[in-house]
Amino acid sequence: MEPFLVFPDPPPALLAQTLDLAGHAWQAVTNAAVATQAEPREGWSGAIIVADEDPEGAFALCRTLRKRDAVLEPLLLLVSGAQLAELEGREDLFDDFCLSPFHPRELEARLRHLFFRAGRGTSVEILEYGDLVLNLETYQAALSGAPLDLTYMEYELLKFFATNPGKVFTREQLLSRVWGYEYYGGARTVDVHVRRLRAKLGEEHASLIHTVRSVGYRFGQSRFTAGP
Repeated sequence: MEPFLVFPDPPPALLAQTLDLAGHAWQAVTNAAVATQAEPREGWSGAIIVADEDPEGAFALCRTLRKRDAVLEPLLLLVSGAQLAELEGREDLFDDFCLSPFHPRELEARLRHLFFRAGRGTSVEILEYGDLVLNLETYQAALSGAPLDLTYMEYELLKFFATNPGKVFTREQLLSRVWGYEYYGGARTVDVHVRRLRAKLGEEHASLIHTVRSVGYRFGQSRFTAGP
């Protein structure tokens, strides 16, 4: 899929992180002229226009994009609560809007809905458990929109936990299912990785990984949801 057009350049850090985590390619532009010059041969896959910092520039870009021969869609507008009144009479300039500051899961849900409505879809597979989001293609993880700096095996262990919430696994089962072989470090390796994961999840979310005395570990309580 071709990249998203994103305005402004540079975009808000949270927007860039959210798009990267979801596996979307994107390119930021400063104005309509740059958008036209940088447009891929197959066209943009959509546009995300942030209007809360430079509303005049944002709406001007929206108008330019809507006047093209090939209408660019989906076009998602990010606005502050104070700007809602400014949207009246401008409904033709965007397909949907999202209030800023936004929650990453809401933004991604709105993008999925817009793609579905336009008869398009994304192939990126996402795992979600509460505020935890894992991108299975890029090996990225985020918690409440903040990226987690995980090693490969920390990511693999967290992914296994997130796909099996509420189930109890012994250390030996985790070694077999996650590491996939008779690891030299033995069961202690699992304890070390769990301790590191809890530290990176932070005090508020460390309890996602429960210790089941004399047995092993359990992650969360209920089933995860999978993205498209």
